[in-house]
Amino acid sequence: MNRTLYSILLYLAVPFIWLRLQFRARQAPAYRQRIAERFALKKLAFRPGGIWLHAVSVGESIAAAPVIKQLQQLYPQLPITLTCMTPTGSERIQALFGDSVQHCYLPYDLPCAAKRFLNQVQPKLAIVMETELWPNHIHQCYLRSIPVVLANARLSARSAKGYAKFQRLTAPMLAELSGIAVQSQAEAERFLQLGAQPAAVQVTGSIKFDLSVAPELLKSAAQLADTWHLASRFVWVAGSTHAGEDELILQAHQQLLQQVPEALLILVPRHPERFNQVAQLIEQQGLRSVRRSQQNPLQMADQVLLGDSMGELMLWYAVADAAFVGGTWVDNGGHNFLEPAALAKPIAAGPSRFNFLEIAEQLQQAGALTLVSTPRALAEQLLGWQQSEALCQQQGQAGIKVLQQNQGALAQLIGLLKQQLEKTK
Repeated sequence: MNRTLYSILLYLAVPFIWLRLQFRARQAPAYRQRIAERFALKKLAFRPGGIWLHAVSVGESIAAAPVIKQLQQLYPQLPITLTCMTPTGSERIQALFGDSVQHCYLPYDLPCAAKRFLNQVQPKLAIVMETELWPNHIHQCYLRSIPVVLANARLSARSAKGYAKFQRLTAPMLAELSGIAVQSQAEAERFLQLGAQPAAVQVTGSIKFDLSVAPELLKSAAQLADTWHLASRFVWVAGSTHAGEDELILQAHQQLLQQVPEALLILVPRHPERFNQVAQLIEQQGLRSVRRSQQNPLQMADQVLLGDSMGELMLWYAVADAAFVGGTWVDNGGHNFLEPAALAKPIAAGPSRFNFLEIAEQLQQAGALTLVSTPRALAEQLLGWQQSEALCQQQGQAGIKVLQQNQGALAQLIGLLKQQLEKTK
């Protein structure tokens, strides 16, 4: 399939895309809002001529934060336009950057929408976080001599096989990229095999290793721990969980409670539209719980805190004694293991971790990450941590060491972006 056929199919799919938005809006009403932006039908009151960065959702927006802050310091005269695809990503962008960036949804990859969007924004440089590849947006940038850099790029073996099935679409698209800053040599080889230009591919490592913990976060965590009297309790977080995992997480917590009755689980679902569903699941399990969104104080008798708020996952990791990273007990590939690692927390996860395979392997080899396949295995691991503060500290410090050994990707990426911007002068 080439780009022309792809575009025709995408135009034919527009009615179904609209219906999907309406369906998703039943659980997350924000999907019904700002639809005009998704087709570039709204005139944007943006300053043109700056830097456009696309971060598909929450995780990519958080990863993009240090990049944006550095670019704002280096090029204060250039407006930065930040796009995403999801309401949760939009909320996170607004919380992180406020009015310091121009923000809208990225239009769907229709040729006409891509043209309208670029006519309004007119960027000097386009940056795409990780592997959110849209053939028409990239091609329209190429036609206008706008360099496109794929930043913090990752490409699992599974994803590479998927792209290879559409070689006539994928190869020309990758060849039009001006820069690909990849996280590992293995991923560099996959991009090259798919058609990327050798001169464009550069192994920089993952900017996620350049994660820094704000002192304000640690202060807030200490205040919560004091207010809720958590010093006398074993607290663990299950972060970014998906449908099918919450039941298993609660089973593990039930088993832990048999040995440690005062244990507290902070359960943080990945998607806001599942908050009510997970609250019902906790109630069905007969566990006493409190919801963060209701701002009720946590009591000693509460066994589960449902983290149904946005942007507080790092706070919960800071509060906790240990962490389980979600998306690993379902076939999702896992989420960012480095967030709990940066806070020196021992980490557990399930077997599905292809999205962060190299990072997970480094943490596992260092002793900072433990893989568990069943609720019983997780409960036993949690009990081991509860019984040994020294073990928690040892594994937490191992995670910090992995983080420190791999830092420097952000500086390399910024260097690449500066080179591309110089070419546009």
